[in-house]
Amino acid sequence: MGEISLRRRRIPALGDRDIYEIKLGDEFLMSSAFVEGEIALADLALDAVAGENLRVVVGGLGLGYTAAAVLKNNRVRDLIVVEVLDTVIQWHRQTLVPLGATLTADPRCRFVLGNFFDIATNPYKGFEPGKPPEPVDAILLDIDHSPMAFLNERNSDFYTPPSLLRMTRHLRSGGVFAMWSNEAVDEDFLNLLSGVFATVDSHVISFDNPLQDTHSANTIYVTRR
Repeated sequence: MGEISLRRRRIPALGDRDIYEIKLGDEFLMSSAFVEGEIALADLALDAVAGENLRVVVGGLGLGYTAAAVLKNNRVRDLIVVEVLDTVIQWHRQTLVPLGATLTADPRCRFVLGNFFDIATNPYKGFEPGKPPEPVDAILLDIDHSPMAFLNERNSDFYTPPSLLRMTRHLRSGGVFAMWSNEAVDEDFLNLLSGVFATVDSHVISFDNPLQDTHSANTIYVTRR
């Protein structure tokens, strides 16, 4: 997929704090400068799920902000984080990133090295290797920049009704699929989701961006089987 790198730097406009960034080649995968959307992905998804002892899957580890927000919810019993890049998992295990110690120390959290899209669209394969498929309460996705802007062109097949329908077989009835996007609400994608899920909502998460002296926004899609 290309060269992956982790860097830590200071940005004067953001104050006296370290900023961590993951890049794949010249493309930014994740930055700790702005994490409001990643945290909102977890909070909005779990707010939409009823019940206790929740089993949650997060597709894409990054710097771990979505996973850490999931673990703050006391209703969560198990968290499986699927990451395709072993290097990213090792950065967390070696505590080279800010939330590495938090995630690795929590017994509810497990990292799985694998391709989220391959696992999610295979109803006969569970999210944990060597274990039979077991329904989960929520699947949270934060890998591509948006449903139309992909880190890998092969990911585009996932954002189609047949693939999304296959993914729903991993969700219990009433389970939630939620997704982060770096772009504005996509009405065409909302219509596509409406053909697969019982309910579909979109949330715009706005936050200050001192680097551009303006506000920026992410979109969180939340659906229910």
